[in-house]
Amino acid sequence: MFITVPATSANLGPGFDTLGLAVDLRNEISIKPSRFLSISTHGEGADNPKIKKNTLFLNVFNENYKRLSGREDNFRFEFFNHIPISRGLGSSSAVIVAALSGAYAAAGKKVNKREILNRALRYEPHPDNITPAVMGGFNVACVEGDRVYSKKRRMPDYLKAVVVVPDRTISTAKSRTVLPRVYKKEETVYSLSRAAYMTALFMSESWDLLRIASKDKLHQARRMKMIPELFDVQKLALKHGALMSTLSGSGSTFFNLVYEKDAEKMAKVLRERFGHFRVFVLDLDNHGVIVN
Repeated sequence: MFITVPATSANLGPGFDTLGLAVDLRNEISIKPSRFLSISTHGEGADNPKIKKNTLFLNVFNENYKRLSGREDNFRFEFFNHIPISRGLGSSSAVIVAALSGAYAAAGKKVNKREILNRALRYEPHPDNITPAVMGGFNVACVEGDRVYSKKRRMPDYLKAVVVVPDRTISTAKSRTVLPRVYKKEETVYSLSRAAYMTALFMSESWDLLRIASKDKLHQARRMKMIPELFDVQKLALKHGALMSTLSGSGSTFFNLVYEKDAEKMAKVLRERFGHFRVFVLDLDNHGVIVN
């Protein structure tokens, strides 16, 4: 079987742990029955000993394959990683979603996306990345008990993502340490109102108002201070046609939503100014995880 899972951009400014969308940059995993366990890794993280072992994937896959099939069998896993690791593009969520989907398929069970999403919550308690990884498109999600409740909006072909991937990582755990334990009421209302407004704009395809809706006072600026160049990335992107420019997840990647006609021009400007960063022009993904 062959599984692909898209990268995701979470938070989208004010939608802290709630909003996210999928972009067409996919990790691919081949799973075949084998007489013994075999793992090979290509692409992102292939030279990292921890990534090469794929411990997270194997733990999630094995736990769920045994739960579903009652067996402990061996497989050959071949990973083709295209999502940058620890850069705020949902690489961990992609691993979890791929492992769960693979376990269901290998056990002969139908891959029900809602079931996969709720199961993924056991390994990733925040739904903003796992939801678009499973469902594709733009998603608003919340958690009640042990279930994710979400609503998806398909993204149109005339929009593109321009993502800027710095040469440094920001771990989610570390980035959360810079956030305050208590927020001012004004900060909370500011971001809450914009998260609600942004959701309405995505659902109604009112793209030209996203620049206002994507502002945030809860987490973004505090995290961006860990790599101050990100303020310049955002300023330059907005100057050159970005409909919105937001820290992707906890960073360090920056996500820019643009009209297709502006994408390459913006990418060129960003590459010229930030030659030590990687810049991708990507389609938006509406499919989520795919199992063949």
